[in-house]
Amino acid sequence: MARLFDDSKTFVDMMQRQEPAQTLANFAAFMAAQDGAPSRDAVARFVDDNFQQAGQLLNWTLPDWHDEPALLSRISDPRLRAWARFLNGEWPQLARRVPDDVRLHPDRYSLLYVPNGFVVPGGRFQEFYYWDTYWIVQGLLATDMPETARGVVGNLLYAAQQLGHVPNGGRVYYSRRSQPPMLPAMVEALARHCAAAGCDHRTLVAGSINALDTEFQFWMRNRTVTVGGHTMARYFSPSRGPRPESYSEDYTTAHGLSDDPKMQQRLYNDLKSAAESGWDFSSRWFISNGKMDGNLSNTHTRYIIPVELNAFLCMNARILSEFHTSLGNTEKASYYTAKMAEILQAIEAVLWNDEEGIWLDYDSLNKVYRNQFYPSNLAPLWTGCHNKSKKEIRGIVSYLKDNNIENYLGGAPASLSFTGEQWDFPNVWPPLENILIMGLKKTGVREATEYALELAQIWIRATYTGYLRYNMMFEKYDAEKPGEFGGGGEYVVQPGFGWTNGGILELLNEYGQNLTIPDLPQYQTQRPAHSSQMKLFDRVRSRHFTLKSHV
Repeated sequence: MARLFDDSKTFVDMMQRQEPAQTLANFAAFMAAQDGAPSRDAVARFVDDNFQQAGQLLNWTLPDWHDEPALLSRISDPRLRAWARFLNGEWPQLARRVPDDVRLHPDRYSLLYVPNGFVVPGGRFQEFYYWDTYWIVQGLLATDMPETARGVVGNLLYAAQQLGHVPNGGRVYYSRRSQPPMLPAMVEALARHCAAAGCDHRTLVAGSINALDTEFQFWMRNRTVTVGGHTMARYFSPSRGPRPESYSEDYTTAHGLSDDPKMQQRLYNDLKSAAESGWDFSSRWFISNGKMDGNLSNTHTRYIIPVELNAFLCMNARILSEFHTSLGNTEKASYYTAKMAEILQAIEAVLWNDEEGIWLDYDSLNKVYRNQFYPSNLAPLWTGCHNKSKKEIRGIVSYLKDNNIENYLGGAPASLSFTGEQWDFPNVWPPLENILIMGLKKTGVREATEYALELAQIWIRATYTGYLRYNMMFEKYDAEKPGEFGGGGEYVVQPGFGWTNGGILELLNEYGQNLTIPDLPQYQTQRPAHSSQMKLFDRVRSRHFTLKSHV
């Protein structure tokens, strides 16, 4: 609460200089000496005496990186090819590993030990993150790095075995919540790549299957409720107090809401649940007086049945059924086949809205659809967990056009509501772009695949514009200003950026023969950023950004 650092995450990422019992004893003595009311300067001295920045993640040499992946030959436009070479060159700058001292003295760190190196998102995010890793893996496989990708996924399998689920990220304070469950899809991507290369993918599946079963059961046992007679999944992360990495922010929000500790704790749980969704934060989770309205203090994540979460779990059941079939586990294969059918039926019964012709989130408290555009509304197309006809898929394309999504030349926004939260308008988030584009493409319906290519072209040109302007990539962008970074939320925009790079490489791998950059002046040469913008990035890099400077 003393706010010693601009970013609350800075403190909880520090290492203790001695064992926790000694730190706590020192703190008790400190508070007694300060009569329970230390000054900010006194708190700063205590932190300096008992914590240190040293001992954080180490740089890691990627075992199979090379500067000319085969992908480059599949990209027709020379400017996009040069950009892909740049993105491939970013992998070594984002490669990290956990020091051995974390394994030997885990109680001194907030870092979670994992055995393999991995790729961090970038900026303030100097640990692995669950759903980020899916798009990182896609990018690694697109650039011929299966060994690195397998180790990265192996860390998540290890975490699932240790904790009973994959945590939000690689820190102790993330271990009570998860993120969108993408692990089976990562293993499936590895297995497909392995099979295409002629290696023994069944060994990979056999070594992963127990952790995947554990992860699936975690979601089914701890994150489901009954809605209209159907078992539906939701994000829900109950644990005491504010988020440690945003302690003062959550404390201030909760105490502005109510003096009632029960009301404050309710909000803490819903904020953590929103963080579990990956959408932290968005009006998507607001309920005020029974409506989609309010502000952060009106976050009620627990009551909202999200389209993408149920679609992901349906996909996971399908993958696990296929994995168990390949291993000869017929009983478990049958279980997952039945579970997939059950979840699909629930999605169609509860989340499909005939009037709008699209899947919509459902408010289980007020028993109403959340009739707003989100790219996640189309997640069942991406997971293949739907039974829609060609006519209905053409209707989904019409839904997107009715919302003028192709007119946003910076990419499809996360929502159409401007609230100042970072997962709302005008911010564009790379994973949502890939879910939207690849979901439409997977349908095979002409109108959908043509629209997917159109959206892919818009997104690629927008992010390429940003690359030319800043010579770096960002975690989010602006739908109305092609290439400009996004804003809002609890922290300044972060450069790097793992899931952006991976998602772009996935799209270049998919569409590289068809995507082009126009011969216009703005696409010809790299330009220096404005001084005010560069001052922001200098400040970000000096505190959190350990990558080499490109500007």
